[in-house]
Amino acid sequence: MTIQQTFVIRRTFLIPLGILLALSLLLFAVILVKGEPLAKVMILGVIILPVAGFFSESVVRRFRVTADDVRVDKLFRKKSLPLEQITAVDTVLVKKRAFVTISTEEDFIILSNAYADFPHLVRTLLQRVPPAAISEETQKMAAAPPTKSTDIISCWLAVILLAFILYIQVMAGI
Repeated sequence: MTIQQTFVIRRTFLIPLGILLALSLLLFAVILVKGEPLAKVMILGVIILPVAGFFSESVVRRFRVTADDVRVDKLFRKKSLPLEQITAVDTVLVKKRAFVTISTEEDFIILSNAYADFPHLVRTLLQRVPPAAISEETQKMAAAPPTKSTDIISCWLAVILLAFILYIQVMAGI
């Protein structure tokens, strides 16, 4: 029996991102119904596309660790690396943002600390990969993995701003 651990993107980030997408779609519907200028409709449509793509990608993204391999499930694609073929686990820190690269001779996976319970993810990963593959920076980062919350705050601020714009748009015709 293979023990598998699965990690997902933080719900504290997905919730405001989902609300932001819903408000964007609602605003899009309101400006269509009100017959707003085409430029306004097109600009909002262009804004909605990356938000919808980012939300969809974040909702389905999974990182799985089993006794045999590590695997990332993304929107429309999956990537798996056998544990015995992993040659390097490196870390890049940019302020509070952490990126962990898991490499074999032929392929690689990049993870960020956007995953829920990132410290547990790092501990689980480092317990399963060959010790010689783990870089010194990764071992230092694993002692106290950074957490990042500015993306969550930014997303909530965008929700508040869009709710205000939606309110103004709805009230403008009343």
